[in-house]
Amino acid sequence: MSTAHKGPTPGYLVWRLSTKWRVAVDRALAPLGLTHAQYTLVASLHGIWRSGHSPSQRQLADHTGLEPLYVSKLARALESSGLVRRTPDPADTRAVRLSLTPEGHETARRAIAEVHTLLDRLLAPLGGLDAPRTQALTRELRLLLETPLDTPLDTPLDAPENTSMPPEE
Repeated sequence: MSTAHKGPTPGYLVWRLSTKWRVAVDRALAPLGLTHAQYTLVASLHGIWRSGHSPSQRQLADHTGLEPLYVSKLARALESSGLVRRTPDPADTRAVRLSLTPEGHETARRAIAEVHTLLDRLLAPLGGLDAPRTQALTRELRLLLETPLDTPLDTPLDAPENTSMPPEE
């Protein structure tokens, strides 16, 4: 059992940092016409495409950690802007496959480069994007993200499930 925390809790700090970085990414990507959430889909689709796959909306939701209904809404908006193609899955009439248009691939490449530049600046206090301190932080964050929310308190956390992670942003 822990005692009362003095100062901000880790949860509060993660939430604040997440909010701060989301705003920074939104601002950096505004000239490309993307929000942070849209970037998550476009960058993920680009990375999945590079590995030779065309995911369903559900698979992309699982990959990004976003709700399937939200992925559907984002995919429709990105389709309207000419960046994403939504096609029926020939193997499952209930599923929709997602892919980037040629303009979507170009936008994804530009957005990924912009976000990597931004992250290097945001991570400068730790030595930058490729620094050992950043790598250590990334390992700790992955551990927290890979730990299921419904894990009982008495379960050892040294071997969490391995989950897919969205592209680095």
